[in-house]
This record gives sequence, structure tokens and C-alpha cells, in this order.
Amino acid sequence: MGVLNVTPDSFSDGGRHAGPAAAVEGALRLLAEGAEILDIGGESTRPGAQPVDAEAEIARVLPVISAVRAQSAVPISIDTMKPQVARAAVAAGATIWNDVTALRHASDSTHLAAELGCEVVLMHMQGDPATMQAAPRYDDVVAEVCAFLAERAEAALSAGVARERIWLDPGIGFGKTLDHNLTLLARLDAVCALGFPVLLGASRKRFIAALEPAAQDPRARAPGSIAAALAGAAAGVAAVRVHDVGQTLQALKVWAAVAAAR
Repeated sequence: MGVLNVTPDSFSDGGRHAGPAAAVEGALRLLAEGAEILDIGGESTRPGAQPVDAEAEIARVLPVISAVRAQSAVPISIDTMKPQVARAAVAAGATIWNDVTALRHASDSTHLAAELGCEVVLMHMQGDPATMQAAPRYDDVVAEVCAFLAERAEAALSAGVARERIWLDPGIGFGKTLDHNLTLLARLDAVCALGFPVLLGASRKRFIAALEPAAQDPRARAPGSIAAALAGAAAGVAAVRVHDVGQTLQALKVWAAVAAAR
């Protein structure tokens, strides 16, 4: 899954794809590098990010979704917590709703997901983007994240979302310390054991810079991001959400070839 942030303030590439023309060019570049899914977002969810209204978010993402859909049949994921944005995005050609709040932002989110019939990604986040990194605490981060994801999957099922359309995401970097992130990466098998496909989004996250202080610039975190992607592949995740598609794909191909030859 290639990341395309159509925002002025995302932590990694804010402003790079802020206009529709630049965003479509970026999307086509990700596809050329081998992305099998495009994740398009119009609101930053980096630590400390402030919310934007639905109208502004729709204005950012819809021209890009429509333009990409006119040129490619690639699955498009809309990265949003707002049901209004999800509805507009699916009407424009998106097929996946990737929600960092696990369909908790609005009371009608789960029922809308069922109505739309799209795939949904349910992510764990402690707190909200503005405050989530203030003081995250867990007694058992793996058990608590798994319990939350299982509960949200059940809520989606109860609302009518088909089981085969539900994905889970442990939410690396969303209300977690370095130790929490590392523990989750080491125990991704527990998340996979919940019985739903798992999406891992660790690309360019801040925990990499905590391990490698020279990587303060998010663009310098490709090696660490690839290491996390390989850990996910070894644990059995179904997809990795990444910024550096070509490099990650090459690493995964080598990893898979070695695994096949073992």
C-alpha cells in the first residue's frame, strides 16, 4: 500500500502533493514502483495534528481519487475518520475506508461502512492525534490492542460489514511509546491470530528516529521502515503501508525468495 498524503502538514511529505496535479503524479509514480493499493488522505493524523473540516478534506481528496480512478483500476483507500468523506470518496472510486478511529469518530460510521460495502481498516489509537503522544500507558500493550481490535471487528460485523471486508491495524506510533511500538512489532503474530488480514503502517514513523538519532528527517528512515516491513511479513501481515514503495518491494522480494529456498 503506497501512501499519498494530499495535505500541507503531514509528518513525512506534507505539502509535496498538496495540489491535484502533483498528487496524481505522485500516485502514478507509486503505481510504477509497484504499489498494489493507494492510500489517499486529506487530513494529517501526525502527533499534534489539528483536525480539518469535512468540506476541506473532500476538496483535497476527491479530484485525486477521480483522476487516479480514470487512469487505473488499482484499489484506492481513503484515509479518513469522517463518514461524509468516506461516502464521497467511495462515490468517486475508492474501495477501502482506512479509519484511524476504527469507525468510532461518528455514531453512524459502522452502519455507513456496511451500507457502502467497501473494505474497512480498523486501527488502534489511544487518544486522538492532537494528544496521543502526551503520555500513552498500557498494562499489557499487546493484550489491550488485540482486545480493542477484536471488539471493533465485532462492532463492524454487528452493523452488517462482511467479515471478509474487515482489516485490522495495530496502530504503530498512534498513542504508543518506543517500547510499546517495539513490543507490538515483536508480537504481530498475536494481532494476525485474531483472524482478519492485518495492515502494518510503520513507515517513516518517529520510533525509528528514537533508535537512530541521525534519522530525524522522516525521509531518512527508509532502512528502518523496511526492517519493520520485513518483521511484518515474517509475522504474516497481509499488507504494509509504506512511503518508499520500490525499495520496500525489492526487500520483500528478496526476503520471500530466501524464505522459499529455506
